Amino acid sequence: MSYPYYQSILDFIDAEAKTKTIFPPKNEIFSALELTPLNNVKVVIIGQDPYHDDGQAHGLCFSVKPNVAVPPSLKNMYKELTTDIHGFRTPSHGCLVKWALQGVLLLNATLTVEAHQANSHSKIGWQKFTDKIIRVIDSSLTGVVFILLGGFAQKKGAVVNQQKHCVLNAAHPSPLSANKFYGCKVTSSLYCVDFI
Repeated sequence: MSYPYYQSILDFIDAEAKTKTIFPPKNEIFSALELTPLNNVKVVIIGQDPYHDDGQAHGLCFSVKPNVAVPPSLKNMYKELTTDIHGFRTPSHGCLVKWALQGVLLLNATLTVEAHQANSHSKIGWQKFTDKIIRVIDSSLTGVVFILLGGFAQKKGAVVNQQKHCVLNAAHPSPLSANKFYGCKVTSSLYCVDFI
């Protein structure tokens, strides 16, 4: 990729990694794009930035690595799925790789973070990069479901053409706003996903 801003992101991460721990590991930064290529995208869920505690982030928003405790926001998503989709069984883990392989692009707006420092890489250029991804999906595909959870994701997804795609807005599933999230029914759009 020849965009100068993109190279500056990579240079920044390489420099930071010499003295700091960066999540997710370098080989997992682009997991969302690798597991859900453009021609397979059916649903887009936009997160803010990766989990910043040890062993959690692996390149998919809301998802954690196997054998890591399920984060509160994902627990709340599972609760909503239980009431929204008949027969949904709550997984015993928080790894959403299976969703990604079935066409759910789990895209964080910022793809890296310094360990234990939430939003620490939000201003290094990732926003421009992920805006471009959203625009490419918007212009290249038709009938994609965009699930925008919370104000941040809703602003990020404002560029999506609602004549071509289905855009669903809801509160964020964080414990801070879960009461507004419960009952939103946006997870019904995931009915075709085999969750377990």
